[in-house]
Amino acid sequence: MDVLDRIRRIVESHPVVLFMKGTPEFPMCGFSARAAAALESLGARFHAVNVLEDPEIRANLPRFSNWPTFPQLFIKGELIGGCDITLELMEKGELERMLREALAEG
Repeated sequence: MDVLDRIRRIVESHPVVLFMKGTPEFPMCGFSARAAAALESLGARFHAVNVLEDPEIRANLPRFSNWPTFPQLFIKGELIGGCDITLELMEKGELERMLREALAEG
């Protein structure tokens, strides 16, 4: 399977996906740590993909999403953004609403 198809399948198979460096338990960069912590603080269930363990995804996700950096948060198949956007949405209360809607739909 082509790597872009693999990425698409991951994004479409989970309501909330965080492509990050490391894991939520052991993040390997501060931006990934903050994005995962934001999701966890809202009690969100999310699928995390460690891009450091999959060089193909790490190399091609920016091409798939047209977003150059990590982490990358997807909700209901749509790119939300990186760490700064995730934290900004959380501060405004919008991230909680988006997560609640996405997780209620399955």
